[in-house]
Amino acid sequence: MKKFFKEFGAFISRGNILDLAIGVIMGGTFGKIITSLVKDLLMPLIGLLIGGNFAEMNVVLVEAVMDGTVVVTPATTLNYGAFIQTIIDFLIIALVIFIIVRAVMKAHQLADKIKADRQKAEEQAAVVAAPAVPKPTTEELLMEIRDLLAKPKTKE
Repeated sequence: MKKFFKEFGAFISRGNILDLAIGVIMGGTFGKIITSLVKDLLMPLIGLLIGGNFAEMNVVLVEAVMDGTVVVTPATTLNYGAFIQTIIDFLIIALVIFIIVRAVMKAHQLADKIKADRQKAEEQAAVVAAPAVPKPTTEELLMEIRDLLAKPKTKE
């Protein structure tokens, strides 16, 4: 049992698992914020323009069956207002996520370009800084040949 909890602790403490958990929590919270933005700010403005609560807009497919003031069978409705509100939620969330991902990708591209430029500059500096091996002069070559010829030959 101890081994199980130790392995579970190692699994949970891995960086990518924690990142994923944080992302899920932040995503859920972000979704609630966007839903509130659409439901509480945008839709009332749209409702003001069209003259009603947008989320309650529907088409009655089958009228409710009434017995005096009591509803015997509720009406069957097609709630297109709530559906459109959900679509608007999705589109705003998708737009914001796209903007964030695009910004992160641009930052990664910029960082990669800076890294490549820095590496290229270092390579060029290393080539420039590397001392050039001086070529021997004609006199030095002739002296080396003379020394080799002056050595006693060994029998092989």
